[in-house]
Amino acid sequence: MKNFILLLLSLSLFSCATTRKLDNSVIKLRYLDDFVIPQNLEIDGTVVGGLSGIDYHQGDYFLVCDQPSNPRIYKAEISLINRSIDTVLITEVIKLNKNEEFYKKHTPDLEGIRFDAENKAFIVSAEGSIQNAKDPSVFKISTEGNFISAYKIPDYFKASGSQKPRNNGVFEGIAESFDKTGYWVAMELPLEKDGPKPKIYPTNSPIRITKFNKKSQLAESQFTYKLDGISKLPINWFAVNGVTEILEYAEDKFLVLERAYSAGYGSNGNTVKIFDVDASKATNTLEMKNLRESDYQKAEKKLVFDFKSVKKFLTKETIDNIEGMTFGPELPNEKKSLILVSDDNFSSFSDQITQFILLELEIK
Repeated sequence: MKNFILLLLSLSLFSCATTRKLDNSVIKLRYLDDFVIPQNLEIDGTVVGGLSGIDYHQGDYFLVCDQPSNPRIYKAEISLINRSIDTVLITEVIKLNKNEEFYKKHTPDLEGIRFDAENKAFIVSAEGSIQNAKDPSVFKISTEGNFISAYKIPDYFKASGSQKPRNNGVFEGIAESFDKTGYWVAMELPLEKDGPKPKIYPTNSPIRITKFNKKSQLAESQFTYKLDGISKLPINWFAVNGVTEILEYAEDKFLVLERAYSAGYGSNGNTVKIFDVDASKATNTLEMKNLRESDYQKAEKKLVFDFKSVKKFLTKETIDNIEGMTFGPELPNEKKSLILVSDDNFSSFSDQITQFILLELEIK
């Protein structure tokens, strides 16, 4: 009887660690279709994979690859017919010059991408390599892949910072601000001094989402967002949950993509959710050095989509490592489209896929 009570208590604690109740009062998302491109597809001497960010502009899609040894951007066409994905065609590879001095100090582990329409350039986020003392970064490159300039990041994000950013847990998602004056950049995991990594039981795991001004290239504001816990008890030792992408759809209103992974489940280890986030009442934490020791109000979050609800409709019936998200073209019914892409990690962990997913977005 005692063991049974302990089991119930444990299950109760685990359930409190994750958000499960849907709230579609403001945002409604509907699954439409998915498309899987062939593994080991080669374009201009490169294998298409590791796609960790996607952006759309006037019929073109831009995809960023997170392979530090060969940093690159793919240009693509995604044809939508009758609210479905007809084809995905990779048309061009834009290679970054690895010999650029900036990349020697900032490992180009590219994670997010946005097209700067005004300047005809790309703004990208990169995690760097904290374990090798290489800082994360946000920087601008030309449409030919040439380095232009870098944004100045607060000291607590730097590899040598006393707040200790986590390796593979710094800059991940990036979004143009709704007012077009800057870019919001989201961490994947908390700084070590800010809080622990998410666990299977409830934790206070806050990440910082920072707005950088386009003109000054300086950080000007920031809010804090609390991560959900791990959704599945890992069979092997490894588990993680973090933010992989963000979009601002109205002033201080965001779509935030969280991806959790628990080892030991093969191709069923991922749990992916989209949240509607309101940061209008959140504290500006930009000057706070240590969130554990600070009093602040975090952004409010509501679950609006859980990919497990559509798993049986997916081509491979697999929810993969979804990392990129962009607003796409208007649909025939005049509603917005949302297009997501998965990072197959070049299948280094399991039999992963490069998957594009089309959702219908309704903002009430």
